[in-house]
This record gives sequence, C-alpha cells and structure tokens, in this order.
Amino acid sequence: MVKEEEGGNMAFETGQIIAYLEMCMAEGTQLQRGMNFKLKSGKNVILMSRRANAPYTDSISPDGKIIIYEGHDVTTADAPIPKMVDQPFANSKGVLTQNGHFFQAAKSVTENKSSPELVQVYEKLIKGTWVFNGIFNLLDAYEENDGNRKVFKFKLELTDVEPTSTSQSFQNVSRAHKRVIPSEVKREVFKRDSGKCVLCGKTDNIHFDHILPYSKGGTSILADNIQILCAFHNLQKSNHIE
Repeated sequence: MVKEEEGGNMAFETGQIIAYLEMCMAEGTQLQRGMNFKLKSGKNVILMSRRANAPYTDSISPDGKIIIYEGHDVTTADAPIPKMVDQPFANSKGVLTQNGHFFQAAKSVTENKSSPELVQVYEKLIKGTWVFNGIFNLLDAYEENDGNRKVFKFKLELTDVEPTSTSQSFQNVSRAHKRVIPSEVKREVFKRDSGKCVLCGKTDNIHFDHILPYSKGGTSILADNIQILCAFHNLQKSNHIE
C-alpha cells in the first residue's frame, strides 16, 4: 500500500507496482540515472532492469535475497563510446563517479569501518512501469572483466526494512519471508494479469502477491503462485491462505 503524509511524500511496499512519475515523486527528484548515492533526501537509490535489452548485467539470486548490480558507464569527451572503456571510478578531475561513491561505501563495510548503506532498489518492468524491489544493504563491491573491459559489481542483500512516509526514515517490519520475485516471473504475471488486480480490476496501488504465502511454503519462482492484487485486496488477504 502507498503511505502518504501531508507534504506529499510517498513510500512503497516491497513488490508494489508503480509508475515512473510516482517513483520520482517518492524520491523527491527526477530519476535520470541508474545509480544515485545520497540524494537530497539522504537516501541511496538504484534503478535496475533485467529485460532483454537492458544495457547492464544485473542478477537476482535464486532465493531472492541477493542482487549483483553492475556499475554504470559514463560518457565523456575522451570516451564517446563508453562500452569500449573501463567503467570509471572518478572523472578526470578526481571527482568520484556514482561507481566510486558506491564502491567506497561498500569497501568501508568490508573493512569494518561502517555499517552497510541502505539502498532502495526499483526494477523496470515495461516502459513507464516499475516495481519496488525493497531496501537492500550494500555489502560489497569489486571489479571484474566482462571480456571486453573492467566493470564494477555491487553486492546487495534484501533487508527486513520498509520505508516510512517520511522522506528520510525507515522502519523494521520483521518480514523474514520477504523475497524478490524473479524478474521473468514478474514480467509474465504482469502480462498475464494485464497489470490489474485480479479481483477488482484496479490498476493503481497494485502489488505482486503470493497466492500461497512464502511463509507457508509458497514459491516465488513460479508464475502460478503469483498474482496482482490492489492494496485493499492485498491487505484483506494478508497472510491467510484462501
């Protein structure tokens, strides 16, 4: 369900399907890049895509807990074709890129210098439509050769935290059963259910829902166990088996 306060700030629940403009309103800025370290709100935001034409190679673990996120390219006068050069840590003046900011934050964790940064992750379903994958801990970062150049990789782990309606705070919801539904399953269900609540046909404030809850043995990896519900029917169903 969408949580909203008087100032208009919104927060989403894991698995909620949203429009691009809703996502931008919630984050208080027009999100034009995939990696966003410390927005004006103080939050970190990552946009990912696992569609066939996605420009980067992101992955979600089979258990739905871990995301390996590829760093982003930067177009410069010296590198007009960014896919042909290593992803940059900093620009020519030594200013950190988004890769550099996230990399430093991750290494601070592995060196036991700080706690993990919380990162809100949104995944693109189709043009103009996204799903909130949840809030992740940024645990590690490294470089690897993709066969053509060096790229950054970032390891993020799903937390039991949800954003509140205030723009700079989070709350613990103790949802040990939370998992990210595989991208291909989300796309299949969204197409099958026509992007609507299967019970009432609403297209706003909708969520991916486990028919048999994960906590009761239901699976996240089969479209047959996932459906789209509006906030009302999702709350009405809650964690009960129908």
